[in-house]
Amino acid sequence: MITGSGTPSLRVLIAGGGVAGQALAFWLTRGGHRVTVAERFPALRATGAQVDLRGQGIEAVRRMGLLDAVRGALVDEAGVALIDARGRAKATIMANTSGKGRQTLTSEYEIMRGDLVRILNDATKDDTEYVFGISVDGFEQDEHRVVAHFSDGSSGEFDLLVGADGQGSRIRQALLPQGFDPYWRLGIHMAYWFTPRIASDSNIRDTYMVPGGRQIMRRSHNPAETQVYFAMREESEEASAIHRAPVEHQQDFWAGRFRDAGWQTERFVEGMKTSPFFYSQEIVQVRTDTWSKGRVVLAGDAAHCASPYSGMGISGGLVGAHVLAGEINRHPGDLPTALARYDRTLRPFVNKIQGGVNPRLLRLAMPMTQRAIDAVHATAALACFLRAPELTARFSKEDRGGAWQLPANPAPISTA
Repeated sequence: MITGSGTPSLRVLIAGGGVAGQALAFWLTRGGHRVTVAERFPALRATGAQVDLRGQGIEAVRRMGLLDAVRGALVDEAGVALIDARGRAKATIMANTSGKGRQTLTSEYEIMRGDLVRILNDATKDDTEYVFGISVDGFEQDEHRVVAHFSDGSSGEFDLLVGADGQGSRIRQALLPQGFDPYWRLGIHMAYWFTPRIASDSNIRDTYMVPGGRQIMRRSHNPAETQVYFAMREESEEASAIHRAPVEHQQDFWAGRFRDAGWQTERFVEGMKTSPFFYSQEIVQVRTDTWSKGRVVLAGDAAHCASPYSGMGISGGLVGAHVLAGEINRHPGDLPTALARYDRTLRPFVNKIQGGVNPRLLRLAMPMTQRAIDAVHATAALACFLRAPELTARFSKEDRGGAWQLPANPAPISTA
């Protein structure tokens, strides 16, 4: 189809209605394309834990005209405290709210994933076709089209298929050579859920280190709920397999691994049983040499998951959608060129944010012995006394995405 301006209008299918998928739909519809988002969940998946925006991700949201909406939904998190078994803060690193330099452990833009998903959906639902409760189970393509086969038995013909279906992407599995392992493993596992908030739960994120390479984090996002995170260093087949087990088995696994951890562990494990949300995962990065093949392309975590420890997972998805949509909108009649330019333009940014995850530093932050934990606390306390985290953040010239610059807007934004 040709638009009134004489440029081709593509029929695009996006598999996955998360942050990256919806951000891509935002820009592609403004480029004149017909976009369908297929989401395997029966409704908008507006759930998940707390996420943040940093560096180029903040600019990507600003260019969408959604920064005010994001500001209106921010979580009040003032900083991060390293605490002992009695809950006493040994060191506290506050957020950098100066508007200059880089963010600290807490971003100036902390938001619940569900709130960000809803903001993106409000901005796209009038121009995008959303289909819930179905997934893309397979596809076939030639030089002119891609045919997607859905889980309900139906099929559809499109000009482009985008796999924005997350870290465990089925589109990526079908796209890459059989047997290829895209995961770079860090030897760390994490589970998170919600529990009722109590009076002592403040707007400071508590981080509690436990011998054995374990860590508990507590942060509160509203007056009624607190988020709980259990993380641990472990390289075992049992730990890697547990994330595919039934939820009740996952919960038993995590309760067993932290049974002797102390602090408020009993409260957190009890809250796990009634939480409306629970997620268990192995911390990995997705690394592949290519993000596209023919008329199929990967976006967001499906293409370049940087892991939660990068601090740039959500920002990476927003930036990647910005770049991919821009190249498609500028080269709608030449998809091979558009997809090649997407890879060439975004790859340096992805390499930067993935390379910022240092396994050695992560292991230092998850000590094996109490003596090592005490050393971390003492070092952090001295650094905070000298205001080193604050000054380093404020006078840093680059955030975690480095000096890489976001390309030109993918499409005009109406100010009406």
